[in-house]
Amino acid sequence: MNTAAPLWYLYMLETDEGALYTGITTNVSRRLAQHEAGRGAKALRGRGPLVLRHHEPVGSRGEALRLEAQVKRLSAGRKRAWLKARQPGLPSVANKEPGDNKEMPCTLS
Repeated sequence: MNTAAPLWYLYMLETDEGALYTGITTNVSRRLAQHEAGRGAKALRGRGPLVLRHHEPVGSRGEALRLEAQVKRLSAGRKRAWLKARQPGLPSVANKEPGDNKEMPCTLS
């Protein structure tokens, strides 16, 4: 019997209008598929296409919930700065125009 706790991830999506959505999951690709199919958060329904801007392993569910709460409290500008700090080698989303989802296609490793 496997009793190992699942690894939780924090992820951030961007809507076509440029809004950022932050969530947690144990499977980023499954959760993204749910959002894209309209079975995810109500806040994202009908707001596609969605672009995965960031995901990172966090640890336990409690740790993921705490980080998610911290990120969700940030203003849109601070969220973009947070993203830029987390992705130093990637094109910045901090200065992009809302609705321009061409920078980072959805790819998962």
